[in-house]
Amino acid sequence: MRSFNIFCTVFLVFSIQVVLAQHSVKGAYYGEEFAISEKVNEGKAIYTGLTAKDSLQTQLSGEIREVCQAKGCWMKVEIAPQEEVFVRFKDYGFFVPKDAADKKVFMQGVAFLEEMSVDDQRHYAKDSGASEEEINQIKEPKRILRFEAEGVLIKD
Repeated sequence: MRSFNIFCTVFLVFSIQVVLAQHSVKGAYYGEEFAISEKVNEGKAIYTGLTAKDSLQTQLSGEIREVCQAKGCWMKVEIAPQEEVFVRFKDYGFFVPKDAADKKVFMQGVAFLEEMSVDDQRHYAKDSGASEEEINQIKEPKRILRFEAEGVLIKD
């Protein structure tokens, strides 16, 4: 009986810590809710050593720089000065607000590298409101940092 009481006490303390960690960042969840890890990744270091065939399940944070103005179906997140990651949402299962630019974001999902085709780059440029002239200047595939988010927390 004593070990059961100790187990319950430890479980209760752990549960309270998880709840407090989840609520220490106030904001709105999109997709799956998740507890923010103390070791959430910031910066490009998470992509160091990845090849185009690798992926890494992780959490990543940064500042939203741009959101799809058609539906909110993708976003670009600055993870370090002059370094952005292109984020889409798992199974096209959720979107983020189109006015979320300049907000802090925490994401849980899969980090990977991708070579984006000219057609895809032009499609996303059109979604972001680029001019026809800017779209026509896209002429080569581009290797980009990618993230497929299972869940997103946009900080208030």
